Amino acid sequence: MRTLFGYAVLAVIGVLALKLVFGLLSFAIGFAMTVVIWAALGFGFYLVLKVISPNSARRVRELIGGTQTPVA
Repeated sequence: MRTLFGYAVLAVIGVLALKLVFGLLSFAIGFAMTVVIWAALGFGFYLVLKVISPNSARRVRELIGGTQTPVA
């Protein structure tokens, strides 16, 4: 009876651990997909801006990435 109770406790702990691991994995995948979607929307906005107003697109690119200065 003691062994059976031990296995039952171990099974409950295992189920809880699996729920925790898969919950964290689900959160990580959902967060990654959200970041990818927002990046795609930003890229699409930048492409439209580049077609409509190349000067504004250049300023946005410089604002985000900074300007490269030559090393002396």
